Amino acid sequence: MKPIGIVLLVIAIILVAAMIVLYFLGKKAQKKKEEQDEQMKAAAQTVTMLIIDKKRMKMKDAGLPSQVMEQANKLMQRAKLPIVKAKVGPRVMTLIADEQIYDDIPVKKEVKATVSGLYITGVRGLRGPLEKPVKKKKGFRAKLQEKYNEANARLKESKSGSSSKKK
Repeated sequence: MKPIGIVLLVIAIILVAAMIVLYFLGKKAQKKKEEQDEQMKAAAQTVTMLIIDKKRMKMKDAGLPSQVMEQANKLMQRAKLPIVKAKVGPRVMTLIADEQIYDDIPVKKEVKATVSGLYITGVRGLRGPLEKPVKKKKGFRAKLQEKYNEANARLKESKSGSSSKKK
């Protein structure tokens, strides 16, 4: 067998082994996340709070308790998290919001939030429904992509129109 064939065979075996390992690690992580979600649902409480401020910031800069900082791994400490400052009763607390609901949280308004420890998992309006945030403007790249798609569609129409005229 040629050396190139042996090298390609070894690379293929390594890639297959890596895919198998990633598959089982993914299944394990998914089970762990489901268990954590069940625990969070069991410990969830509904609390009335006044949202003071919300930002995406690093854990170090957020002012979270030292116990939380010790338990978090290095990667999470450097990652930007959705942080919410809220007044719960007489205390001002720093909480971490779920990514899916972060955009729905209104600032300077009173809400009923489902809280599990320091983690906000759900938000409802205290006086009526929450206002949905206005969608942001499209970025430069998104606008260019849209123009490209429109031009491409017109080009296909003109090609299909000209080919039907020739017949």
